[in-house]
Amino acid sequence: MSDIGSGDEGISSQKYHGQGMDAGGNNFDSGQQQQEQELATKMLQIQSKRFYLDVKQNRRGRFIKVAEIGADGRRSQIFLAMSTAAEFRDHLSAFSDFYSSLGPPNPDNVPEDGKLKSEMMLKDNRRYYLDLKENSRGRFLRVSQTITRGGPRSQVALPAQGMIEFRDALTDLLDDFGTDDGGFKGELPEGRHLRVDNKNFYFDIGQNNRGIYMKVSEVVPSLQVKSNFRTAITVPEKCWARFRDILADYCDKMSRAQLSPEPHQGSGSTRAGSAQPSRDIDTFSGGAQSRI
Repeated sequence: MSDIGSGDEGISSQKYHGQGMDAGGNNFDSGQQQQEQELATKMLQIQSKRFYLDVKQNRRGRFIKVAEIGADGRRSQIFLAMSTAAEFRDHLSAFSDFYSSLGPPNPDNVPEDGKLKSEMMLKDNRRYYLDLKENSRGRFLRVSQTITRGGPRSQVALPAQGMIEFRDALTDLLDDFGTDDGGFKGELPEGRHLRVDNKNFYFDIGQNNRGIYMKVSEVVPSLQVKSNFRTAITVPEKCWARFRDILADYCDKMSRAQLSPEPHQGSGSTRAGSAQPSRDIDTFSGGAQSRI
């Protein structure tokens, strides 16, 4: 049977070189990549595809990177926390049993979207969609990873015949390294919403391999493109208190400025708009390599 399910839609077509890849799918400043250690790796050849399962560790804990390499060298990859990898392993068993119960492919009896069975996994701010699908080239399991509120999407496609082999390789790694993710174990706070005039602000708390963070998104209606314009910043948890103190300081200064009488405009006074006040630069000593 020919190769099925490219799994490359909507992701970068980079080549996989085996080393020097970012930990946990994170982007770091050049030369400031977070220290990581590769603990183990397995390679599977399934039809014309190669799959690499890499157990990695950084200061936030352990995770598994799954990379799919197509026959043309194109790469797609997803990242699984150890606990998510264990859940995925269990789903693989269920999907394999379901696949075994299916008869031969019948082009006249395929759902319109090609999906034969679907499941979903949730981990912090990431969602994983598992879809056993069928097309003209055969049956395959597509695993899509998305991040809530418009984050990037990545996916891999595993030929259905290789699900058991993939599950066994994943089981070996989990037996050796466990299912503990490390890092924060409590429940993250719920997101908040603030509306000001025609703007909407969303405050979402998430966690990744570099720690806990707050994503503040601003959504403004755009008449030109008949859609919403969104911008966002991400604030690491370790500097929330300092972030709050700076905001509180500005609130206090504005309150005092609004209560104080306006200065008389004389020859020695500074005219409004003639000069900008000096900017105080607050430096947080967290280091670039530990940014969210």
